[in-house]
Amino acid sequence: MRIQKYLIGIWSAVAVYALFSFFAGPKGISSYNYLLTEREYQWENIKELGILNEELERTRNNLLFDHDTILVQARLLGYGQEDEHFIRIVGLENTKAVPAIKGSVYSVHKPLFISDRNIKIAALCAGLLIFSFLFMLELIDKRTR
Repeated sequence: MRIQKYLIGIWSAVAVYALFSFFAGPKGISSYNYLLTEREYQWENIKELGILNEELERTRNNLLFDHDTILVQARLLGYGQEDEHFIRIVGLENTKAVPAIKGSVYSVHKPLFISDRNIKIAALCAGLLIFSFLFMLELIDKRTR
């Protein structure tokens, strides 16, 4: 019975290590939930990029097959036909061309977790604390006898 009392300290260290690793470790539940939320952000970004891709494909198809769209786009860029003359009106705001549409880059953040080294230290401290507590109880019990 005496040796089993001290094995409780070792098993408590193992239990603390297992619980911390399962819930807050680098491969634990909290890291998994964080990765699930990051995956949702990635899917949203992919959907936005898909919508942007569809708009750009429509614009490209219009530029390939519609002569009027080419003329409008060329005028926005400052070009004209050979027989056209441009008149600059002073005092009006400069009209700028429509900027190119671009997507956004989503950067993944590192998940927050307790490192394996810190979990091992906490488990060792918990096991030593319980072991020393049981050892002190045994010493007090021997003194009172």
